[in-house]
Order: sequence, then structure tokens, then C-alpha cells
Amino acid sequence: MKRVPTVMSNYQEEVTTEAVGCGRNCLGKCCLQVSNLPLYTFSSDQNSPKSESFLSELLLAQWEERMRQGFFRYDVTACETKVIPGPQGFITQLNEGRHLKKRPTEFLVDQVLQPFDPAKFNFTKVGQEEVLFQFQNGGTINKSYFLETAGVNPAIAPNIVAINVSPIEYGHVLLIPRVLDCVPQQIDQYGILLALHMAAEASNPYFRLGYNSLGAFATINHLHFQAYYLNIQLPVEKAQIEMITLQRLRRESEKGVKVARLMNYPVRGLVFSEGNTVGDLADVVSKACICLQQNNIPFNVLISDRGRQIYLFPQCYAEKQALGEVSQELLDTQVNPAVWEISGHIVLKRRKDYEEASEASAWRLLAEVSLSEERFEEVKEYIFAAIGVVESKFVVNNEEKEKAEEEAMLDGNMFEPVASHFQEGCLVVE
Repeated sequence: MKRVPTVMSNYQEEVTTEAVGCGRNCLGKCCLQVSNLPLYTFSSDQNSPKSESFLSELLLAQWEERMRQGFFRYDVTACETKVIPGPQGFITQLNEGRHLKKRPTEFLVDQVLQPFDPAKFNFTKVGQEEVLFQFQNGGTINKSYFLETAGVNPAIAPNIVAINVSPIEYGHVLLIPRVLDCVPQQIDQYGILLALHMAAEASNPYFRLGYNSLGAFATINHLHFQAYYLNIQLPVEKAQIEMITLQRLRRESEKGVKVARLMNYPVRGLVFSEGNTVGDLADVVSKACICLQQNNIPFNVLISDRGRQIYLFPQCYAEKQALGEVSQELLDTQVNPAVWEISGHIVLKRRKDYEEASEASAWRLLAEVSLSEERFEEVKEYIFAAIGVVESKFVVNNEEKEKAEEEAMLDGNMFEPVASHFQEGCLVVE
């Protein structure tokens, strides 16, 4: 099997082919209910043995077979890539023309929550030849297993792993939870838990999953995560973090999840880790994401360290674009900073930008993504209220603690949704 390249590529969320409807063996209900697809079944028991090679070798072997068959729009392994000198070690890739090969998409950038639109491109229109396998929970089975062919249960919407035909890295795939349920691009507990299980099954520190909300450079309004292998530590994974001491406000908040803040990094963010169970970690992170969605705050998520560490980045770059607050110099690069860019893996479209890339230029781009310190602190409080905690420094006596508990019990959130600063009806056209 081909070795994972040491360093390589990036951009975000282009997907699969131009397959439409059931004109060809697609993922729609009409086709899936009579189809057989490979099936990977994993154990939900976090103490079950994990093989570092089983899922990885299977996924990469099938991904390479699709490359051999010519399903990708270009050879991502031929793209020039380098690590920029400097303490952060930002990674840049030159991928000239990639943005010209993308399917034109447009959506409202001022709404994180938007209804699923079956008339627009979605993953039920993907050809089955782009599917690597179903990814299903086998409960507490002793160990994971793989079947080369298995029927699709029409009563259960399958989770699908498919190639990204415009990859930004070796092994770039899409995880599509409950594909037939046509869930719009919004986080729920099921989706986060499934992504954590996939990270655990891969059991490889160089395999990460990412998520982009609408308004944070998701390009398809159909629930999905991205994942790929990059055999180098991402800059955000090397960044210093500062643990936050939290006071639990509700008994059900006792899930053992630790929360930290990124330090000395251009994008402000929170880091979630540990948890009594993987379900507890998924529950806390999904509540944090749901809070951002309900408050119309775009965000990106990076799942790292075999699913043990999750980075959450509220962001505002698209909002600044819509308001004309991004410099022309940055706009000319045509970089849309989504989860991989924010994590320090940046795809550039012009050779000039690639050759002149420096730590200062990368930092300048990512700093535009970040919320201001004041706004970040405000958003952080929304998140903490949603997960039933408060920073210990804010609870100075029993009277204040009781008041905070009472407020937190009101629908689990003590804050009103925040009005968007976008101009109404703003569109992003990619």
C-alpha cells in the first residue's frame, strides 16, 4: 500500500460528481433499497480493541483504487506543499485552478440553520461507485468487522463513507451520517458521536475529521464531515492551551469533560477533551455546537488525537466579507478559511501567494477569521450556559451560584439568541 505522504494539501468542502437523481446507481432511496454496498461495522464499546491498521488500510486501499479508476478531478499527491518556516509551522499547498473546477454553489451566508433543499446538490445524488463503505454501529460486539458486500437495510438510513473527488489531501473522504434522512448541515449528538467513533476506529493520530457550518464555508447543505490523513502535526495541535476551571450548575453536567482555551494562536477557540465516556464527550460538544447554531454563529470543528480532543472555532470571516471589512489583498488570495485552514493547513490558488507565503501572512489571514476578544468571551458564556457550567471565577458565593443555577435551568440557556450583523439576504457564491 502506498505510504502516506509526509506533508500535503488543503482547501475545504468540494464533493463528489455530477451524478443527478437515479439516472445512474445513486444513493437515493430508489437505488439504495435494492443495492449491496461494502459494510464496516464498529463496536460502540470504547474498551474494545482497536487496530491502527484495520480501518486505515481498508479506507486507503479503496481510496487508491478509486484514484486508479480515475474518479478524482486531479492528482492531489502531485500538488506542491511546504511547511512555512517559523514557530507555528503553517503548512501550505499550491493547487492552481482547483477553485475553477468546483461546482458553482450559492447559499445565504447569514443563516447557519437552513432547511434541506432536495432540488440542490446533495449526497443522495452521488454515484455509488464513489462510496467506499457503509459505516454502522454494531453495538457492543467484540471487535469491528468488514463485509465486502452487504444489503442496505431500507428501515435504517445508512451512514456512508465516500471519496471527495476534489481532495485536499491523501485519503480525503466524507462521512455522511444517515444519508437518506437528508439532514441539513447542522450538528447533532448522533453526528458528533459517529465522527468520534470513526476517529477512534482509525486509531491514527494523523487521521483527523473536520466540520464546517453554513456561514463558515460549508458548501453543501447536507450533513457531513470531512476526513483525511496528513502525516505531520497540525499547527493548532501544537498550540498552547490553558485549562478553564469550571463550576457545574446541574448534576447532569457531571460528564468529566475538560475544557481549555487556545493560547498564542491566531484564531480564538475552545478545546474539549476526556469525558467519562465517548458519549459524554459527544454530548457536551454537540450541545456547544447546537448553542452556536441556535445563536446564528458560524463555526468549525476539528476532531483530533483519535477522537480524544475536539477544537471548536466560532468564526466571522464570511460576515466580514459581506460587510466589506476584509482587505482586498486577502480577498485576492481567494482563500476561504474553513476548518483545515484554521487548523494551519492552507491551500493557495496562486503561485505568487505560495512562493511568498510566510508565517506573518498566514497569521494575518487567520486572524481575520477570529472573533474579537470581547466577542469571544461573550460567545464562550453562551456555550458554557448551554452545557451547564460557569467559570469558577464567576461564582463567588452561594447566592450568586443559586442565581446562576436558576437562570441556567431556563431551557438550559441563560442567554437570548444574538442578532446577526449580516446584511439581510447576503449570498456567498463560490
